[in-house]
Amino acid sequence: MDSAPNKITAHVWRVSLVVVIGSIMSILDTTIVNVALATLSRELRASISEIQWVVTGYMLALAAVIPVTGWAARRFGAKQVYILSLVLFTAGSALCGLATDTTQLIIFRVLQGVGGGMILPVGQLMMAEAAGPERMGRVMSIVAVPAMLAPILGPTLGGLIVQNASWRWIFYVNVPIGVIAVIAALRVLPTVKPGPVARLDTRGLLLMATGLPLITYGLAEVGVTGGFSSAKVIIPCVVGVTLVALFVLHALRVPNPLLDMRLYRRPTFSSASFAMFCLGAALFGGMILLPLYWQGVRFESVVHTGLLTAPQGLGAAFAMPIAGKLTDRFGGGPLAVLGVTLCTVATIPFGLIGAHTPIASLAVAMFFRGIGIGFAFMPTMAAAFASLERSELSSATPQLNVLQRVGGSIGTAVLAVVLQRGLTGVHTLSGAAHAYGTAFWASAILSALAIFPCVILLRAERTARRSKRAQAQSSSETLTEAIAA
Repeated sequence: MDSAPNKITAHVWRVSLVVVIGSIMSILDTTIVNVALATLSRELRASISEIQWVVTGYMLALAAVIPVTGWAARRFGAKQVYILSLVLFTAGSALCGLATDTTQLIIFRVLQGVGGGMILPVGQLMMAEAAGPERMGRVMSIVAVPAMLAPILGPTLGGLIVQNASWRWIFYVNVPIGVIAVIAALRVLPTVKPGPVARLDTRGLLLMATGLPLITYGLAEVGVTGGFSSAKVIIPCVVGVTLVALFVLHALRVPNPLLDMRLYRRPTFSSASFAMFCLGAALFGGMILLPLYWQGVRFESVVHTGLLTAPQGLGAAFAMPIAGKLTDRFGGGPLAVLGVTLCTVATIPFGLIGAHTPIASLAVAMFFRGIGIGFAFMPTMAAAFASLERSELSSATPQLNVLQRVGGSIGTAVLAVVLQRGLTGVHTLSGAAHAYGTAFWASAILSALAIFPCVILLRAERTARRSKRAQAQSSSETLTEAIAA
């Protein structure tokens, strides 16, 4: 039972529901579209390299807009920005469904990306503000569920749509959800009058809105070129990292930067942020391997692949409500260490995978891997938010989203290279299965490396709690002395 001050109120539940609706729409869209790329290429008479820009354009728009969401929420109000993001995403979805050629589809996907890039960080901001530090874990576990279920529902729903309807419905399906989300947001979300806000840091925006898409593009090209040595990878990544580094220097020198880098002076936030980056690389990178294995080695359909990956998402969905309650009680550090360790151990069976490994044994391993993911991700994010003042949340949410996405892109790129090299010259199912096993071993190593920042987070939280207890004891002693005097 929750104590009265820590009980999640009806208002917080309503805000959470509105955010979850928007999150499901934006997260599902990516996985649904990935399933339909071959169909889009055939229907629009475009090459795979051309149609890949349907995904790449969306990712670049996403990366470009995330940094400005915090300032926009402070300047115009989180509710207004959230509704705008839903409208842009829904309108972009409708236009994508009406597209008549590849160029139009790519342009409308960029519009979708602008809306989609704002939905999750602004939604997390509103939930964090509504929850407060003492309820952060339980509330964050709600919005994290769509991210865990998307790898299940997306491929399955996308496969069903592609097999039974026109490709246009992979975009049209967002329209009714978007309309419902906008109506719910208008009715439920509180209108908070924006306070005084500094002018937009245009130099910082230019650096970040250029640097992040370049890094994203360079890492996406790794899967196309098959390695990190191509100029298409090196040049955008080097230029992008340079621009982001220049932004950090700029942000530390100006009074009102686009993103407040001074937040990293707080040990709990900095360690949680580093952990989010590593978890993105370790866990999201590993998520690409399972669908590829089921389709490339076991020759399962897209729909069956979605169902066969379900145990991992179900494990995460099962773990998150439990993790939310435990995070509010014990902090995020202990659960993050437990989650990453469990995820690492549960990945080991996949390193031993074969062409005919029993599905039941893989399902058990996936379920426990999902539990590990549920115990790792949400407590880490909740720990980061709980360490901040409400006024700092609007700057923190975009940064955590950026770190998670860049980490995921790096992990995906590394595992894609390992897999491609393992499959080179392979002509048998057993050889292909061995290549996937090698990639899963690499995924397990990435997961093991993520334990280190989670241990740092655990220590930072313990230090912060000891400091709070010491301050409380000192204040109590001072008050006692004052009364005695």
